[in-house]
Amino acid sequence: MTSFRRGIRFGIDVGRARVGVARSDPDGVLAVPVETVPRKGEPIRRIAALAAEYEAFEIVVGLPLNLRGEDTPSTTDARAFAAALAAALPMTVRLVDERLSTVSAQSVLREAGRSQRDSRSIVDQVAAVVLLQQALDVERQSGEPAGPAVTPGQEPA
Repeated sequence: MTSFRRGIRFGIDVGRARVGVARSDPDGVLAVPVETVPRKGEPIRRIAALAAEYEAFEIVVGLPLNLRGEDTPSTTDARAFAAALAAALPMTVRLVDERLSTVSAQSVLREAGRSQRDSRSIVDQVAAVVLLQQALDVERQSGEPAGPAVTPGQEPA
């Protein structure tokens, strides 16, 4: 039996136009969608308000590496977003490999009978659910948190 840290975690899927937000239950069994936050405006402030409302203790941000595990322009953007979250929030922010989370989310929505056009407003939330559920499963199996912690003000790698 591995040790599992109890408490609500947030999953964040960073996109160019929108940021998907998901949360776990306190026991870390299930990830559920919360909200799609527009990237324009003050997304960090909105995510901070949601994290406070749900009393989250940790945030995992998806790191969109390419299939070979290499950085892309989206990876740099996600690292910068995670560093901004870490600087603004009094909790740990972690980066987790999210390869194919958006593809998985689109597949789930297609299977549910939703077209890509109809799903645009929620695909980011579903991608956040997928990456958060993956992080929860990793921690449950290994006893260690998924992904490295981000240092506030950390330069994108």
